[in-house]
Amino acid sequence: MKIEVALYATLSQYLPKGSQSHKATMECADGVTVGQVIDQLGIPKPQPTMVLINGLHAGEDTPLKEGDLLALFPPLAGGLPIVLPRRLNSL
Repeated sequence: MKIEVALYATLSQYLPKGSQSHKATMECADGVTVGQVIDQLGIPKPQPTMVLINGLHAGEDTPLKEGDLLALFPPLAGGLPIVLPRRLNSL
């Protein structure tokens, strides 16, 4: 099956040769998981990433389907908790 993979920022170095922009189409076995694709791309572990499948948050054990878009983001800089103004916290 074919899936599309988008790797952002420092993860883009793990895209297959010949990839354009930050995306590549990959041929994978049916039922492949996000973690297996991460391994196939050679992304070292532990590599904490934000994982999205078709724009929805997913885990490494999530199976992929034909035509899915798997987007991986590296850890974001910072680390401070998000604090919303009081008026937003009460919503």
